Amino acid sequence: MRLSLPAIFSKTRLMDNAQPLETIQLGDYQPPVYRLHSVALHFNLQETVTIVHSRLDYECLQQRAPLYLYGDGLELLDIRIDDRELADSSYALAGGRLSITDLPARGCLQIRTQIDPQNNTRLEGLYLSGGNFCTQCEAEGFRRITYFPDRPDVLTRYTTTLEADKTRYPVLLANGNHVAGGNLENGRHWARWYDPFPKPSYLFALVAGDLACLEDQFTTASGRQVQLYIYAKSPYINRCHHAMASLKKAMRWDEQRFGREYDLNRYMIVAVDDFNMGAMENKGLNIFNTKYVLADPKTATDADYRNVEGVIAHEYFHNWSGNRVTLRDWFQLSLKEGFTVYRDQEFSAAMGSTAVKRIQDVNVLRTYQFREDAGPLAHPVRPQSYAEINNFYTLTVYNKGAEVVRMVATLLGDTVFRAGCD
Repeated sequence: MRLSLPAIFSKTRLMDNAQPLETIQLGDYQPPVYRLHSVALHFNLQETVTIVHSRLDYECLQQRAPLYLYGDGLELLDIRIDDRELADSSYALAGGRLSITDLPARGCLQIRTQIDPQNNTRLEGLYLSGGNFCTQCEAEGFRRITYFPDRPDVLTRYTTTLEADKTRYPVLLANGNHVAGGNLENGRHWARWYDPFPKPSYLFALVAGDLACLEDQFTTASGRQVQLYIYAKSPYINRCHHAMASLKKAMRWDEQRFGREYDLNRYMIVAVDDFNMGAMENKGLNIFNTKYVLADPKTATDADYRNVEGVIAHEYFHNWSGNRVTLRDWFQLSLKEGFTVYRDQEFSAAMGSTAVKRIQDVNVLRTYQFREDAGPLAHPVRPQSYAEINNFYTLTVYNKGAEVVRMVATLLGDTVFRAGCD
């Protein structure tokens, strides 16, 4: 995920309730006691009443341990285990946590929830942006979609089915590869997507809307053809060509510099008007603020072109440094963000001037990050505790974290550093 500088100073979120936030300690980490073998999600998309049906194929790794699922702003409709309705005595819901007891050691848990995307003004979870459905799930937005063990060390394979009005939402997108779709009654249609690579819930994404598309393709180092798509509103689509060219440059550079080849059949970028971040690296379906996709030769500056190129690359590089290799817990945020900032800095240097890029990066450190380190908001690259993880998306985690990675690279040398990255 990429932040723009102004966003860094306004990242504190208002919570839905006035209850004090629990402080999470790094030293309290415990591995999950439930493994999810697969997740199937079905979305009946409506503006104010969207029904989400989730099927979790689980396995308990610790005898008689309760299963804890997290939710925020959800209406729970029903819970079933292996197609049997769960007795009220078998679960409890309090403080945004759903606790389920007396589960079989392995089974299929089904949960139906109702959400209101149109009135989701926090822009976390599923919401409407310019008449289109889209999502933002990092860090803990997935719990605003359905009850789930919403933590980065719970990885599983997702199958996502979307159903919506065909006229208003002709484009239906989710993570992974498109595997099926068709028409339904009453002017609706559906699409199914399957992501073959296990991922945490914060990388989940869907988009549904009336969008134009710029298409291209890329041939990987091993000879595979990858289809590339950039989606935006029709008036914007002719301003996406620089973003597409930047994506192809980033894909080739990552193969040559880090040996990382793209792993799905398609790569998609969607530009939306309402987005909390600069951009988000959801697996195979990046969602961007239009600022970092659109570039009009008549009005865009050289800096605009560089920013689009750098942010497109940053989110693409996350495909390996953050997605395929992800976090144990949120305390390790800089291991993906600091590392990926280092990677996008190196890419931008290779595309332009190494010296000029280095001066720009150091100027950001001295002007903004040094100020953060010298003030009351100072914190380590890896904090020891937090009450609200969204407040740690900072220049310290991103840019100072990148400097730590750069220091390691300098000390080890190119060959050893590359071996460590591999």
